[in-house]
Amino acid sequence: MRDTVTPTHCPYCALQCGMNLTPSPDGRAVEVSERADFPVNRGALCGKGRTAPAVLSSSVRLTSPLVRSAGGALVPASWEEALERVAGGLGRTRAEYGADAVGVFGGGGLTNEKAYSLGKFARVVLGTSQIDYNGRFCMSSAAAAGGKAFGLDRGLPFPLEDIPRTGCVILVGSNPAETMPPSLRYFTELRENGGTLIVVDPRRTKTAEQADLHLAPRPGTDLALALGLLHLIVAEGRTDEAYIRERTGGWEETRAAAMAHWPEYVERITGVSVPQLREAVRLFCEPEAAMVLTARGPEQQSKGTDTVGAWINLCLATGRAGRPLSGYGCLTGQGNGQGGREHGQKADQLPGYRKLTDPAARAHVAGVWGVDPDSLPGPGRSAYELLDALGTDIRSLLLMGSNPVVSAPRAAHVEERIRSLDFLVVCDVVLSETAALADVVLPVTQWAEETGTTTNLEGRVLLRRRAITPPEGVRSDLEVMHELAARLGGDRNLEKGFPTDPEEVFEELRRASAGGPADYSGITYRRLAEENGVFWPCPADEGPGDGAHPGTPRLFLDRFATEDGRARFAPVSHRAVAEEPDDAYPVLLTTGRVVAQYQSGAQTRRVDELNAAAPGPFVELHPRLAERLGAAEGDPVAVVSRRGRAVAPARITTAIRPDTVFMPFHWAGEGRANTLTNPALDPTSRMPEFKACAVRLEVVGADRPAPSSP
Repeated sequence: MRDTVTPTHCPYCALQCGMNLTPSPDGRAVEVSERADFPVNRGALCGKGRTAPAVLSSSVRLTSPLVRSAGGALVPASWEEALERVAGGLGRTRAEYGADAVGVFGGGGLTNEKAYSLGKFARVVLGTSQIDYNGRFCMSSAAAAGGKAFGLDRGLPFPLEDIPRTGCVILVGSNPAETMPPSLRYFTELRENGGTLIVVDPRRTKTAEQADLHLAPRPGTDLALALGLLHLIVAEGRTDEAYIRERTGGWEETRAAAMAHWPEYVERITGVSVPQLREAVRLFCEPEAAMVLTARGPEQQSKGTDTVGAWINLCLATGRAGRPLSGYGCLTGQGNGQGGREHGQKADQLPGYRKLTDPAARAHVAGVWGVDPDSLPGPGRSAYELLDALGTDIRSLLLMGSNPVVSAPRAAHVEERIRSLDFLVVCDVVLSETAALADVVLPVTQWAEETGTTTNLEGRVLLRRRAITPPEGVRSDLEVMHELAARLGGDRNLEKGFPTDPEEVFEELRRASAGGPADYSGITYRRLAEENGVFWPCPADEGPGDGAHPGTPRLFLDRFATEDGRARFAPVSHRAVAEEPDDAYPVLLTTGRVVAQYQSGAQTRRVDELNAAAPGPFVELHPRLAERLGAAEGDPVAVVSRRGRAVAPARITTAIRPDTVFMPFHWAGEGRANTLTNPALDPTSRMPEFKACAVRLEVVGADRPAPSSP
């Protein structure tokens, strides 16, 4: 058994690093080893990837369905009893209140096969429009801005291997040294090759320490910063006028908006000095090729779509999009954040990244599914709006692969709404904080126990392979949907449309995506195994000669995906965050991640090695702010917003602005950062404003007033 080595991919972030798994003698556990042949990580793994097998342990993960007893406790049950309870609970809600009273909430960690099936299950079996997923909290603003500008959203329109070969990268609101450590080598190689790295972040992170230039704007002012840089590009004559004429539209209005953001005005808004602004423009514009990469910093804002659009404008104005070794890209966060939103678990989308409101798209997908297009419900609520409606308009919820009790903004309110549900069923690997509130918990397979595809941040579709047999009592999400379709479908035999074999599901996904923006129809499991992944779009029509379509590593080199082939500028102007500091809440809070934990921590907080490295939450604050507060290193500090209170030890450092505090969001309990965060939504992407809200600070147990504005 130990001679069997399975090449596969990490279960965590969107790099989807390659790794090899070797089963233990009993076939119930695996060892991770280097897989140097995969080009993204070239063998390198972070601590989370190396320790991923720890969550396979039966002492950590769920191995039996759980149901809520008459006494209120979760107790083990058979699969038959659990599935009957689920079908009964969802069916009663649908019968009494209508299909839209049943909600479905998915996750960016689900494989493409699961995400596809979940969207189909919601719309065909349940008949509900109320489906969305936690990926809405990841890169929806970048997706909306990219779609507006280029006509197509793919995280990176080029492979990671292009980064070291460009001349300059502006990295906005991203800390890959901690969020995806194996990717840091690309930025190191960029500098070794003579290129420059500009990092935009309110904190001097480990990534910012590697930069040639670090810009530290006040949280929520990234839009003004981008506008100020564009103003200088125009004023200094650094625009590419021929490119603008030939390949773009909307420049005049955009230029006028930028010229209203003169450097001194932007300095006052952002705190970034005019000399730094000019230096950033010089570093970005002097080389022949350059890139702008964004992550959650500029995206998780109530104006995130406009903010990302403003950074895209820099690429368009200087002729840096749709050209070799240049362009705009988004560093996706979750493991299948890209594929998870392409195939139907978003409120407004059908498989292949088709729009749910497009009659032709509805007809195509309905034809694959064998249903009447008119039977498909329309768009539903976005993620936070769906969670906010729980217990009122939405009475029952099916949740897969997400932990909103920790990860959602205004988390105490979301927890309250979840508790108010008539019925909650959660499919998960572990008993997360959300699963602990469920009426039924279904233990499902994970990562090394199942085969399926994911799509990484480059748009590279990958094959994860099953390496070991799951514990007895554990089933896959595909099996769950198959069984529920049989129970909820009446005499329609709907379970036939929900196969349990992932390759069979993928074959249907290929047909459903054919001709769509995210066309997977030319991709097969065989190709994925042989070619180390295939970049979409990859239509089924043959490529040059007799070969299959090779996939599309680099987008937009000939034309953009808009109707006329031109990119669109975003004519945007600065506006403040939804909640500015005031006398009562004088400090800005921003949130993020640490290297040893992942997302809501539901899995990583169960790994001893990771907990030793990052045992709990903290409040990062500047020495000047700490002095005024009277806080010493390690003192318990309460951070209070209009939505609640969180308490964690002080971590005092000059790496953060004096007017800002930082908390990581991986923990539940009194240190839950998302108790504080603001659910103010971007009007286009419906992204909540995780990255900036007004708070006050108190040293716990000390009789001191809160400090005034820094």
